[in-house]
Amino acid sequence: MIKYEIIREEDAYLVELLCNELMGYQKSKTRITPERFDSMSFQTRFLSSLEKADQNFIMVAKANDKVVGYVYCNLSSKEVYDSDFATFFDMNSVEDQVGCLSQFFIREEYRGIGIGTRLFNEGMEWLNKLNVKDLFIFVSDGNDDALNFYKRKGFNESHKILDGFITVLRNI
Repeated sequence: MIKYEIIREEDAYLVELLCNELMGYQKSKTRITPERFDSMSFQTRFLSSLEKADQNFIMVAKANDKVVGYVYCNLSSKEVYDSDFATFFDMNSVEDQVGCLSQFFIREEYRGIGIGTRLFNEGMEWLNKLNVKDLFIFVSDGNDDALNFYKRKGFNESHKILDGFITVLRNI
């Protein structure tokens, strides 16, 4: 039986292992500059995003008290997405605050049984309650399963950044 739990920011360490697995999974899928993932980890991606965001939402899926999946969404100032790494979208095309489904991962042996849909829906429900107009998802190159999942959920490809390394999906 799968149990779902919203966790506090202080308990984010519960997804550390899965976050690092996500970085490895993305690296294994990408065809464009996989070495970019070498510096990406729970500390550099998850905690950095958590600290920069104005509001955060983390939900985990547990099987036998073991975390097997998670979704992380945030509400952030649009300036957060204009960094030395990349500018993720045209700053003039969005309002001051943007919502993002920032990270989403389910262990392979738990895929295909509805966990992803449940976590995605919970994350979107949280974002929609914030009444934020601009919602984004960023998918790394080669992660076609994720890209197709988000398209089935109503997101559209907006553009690519970093020479195609990331596909930007938007709710418009």
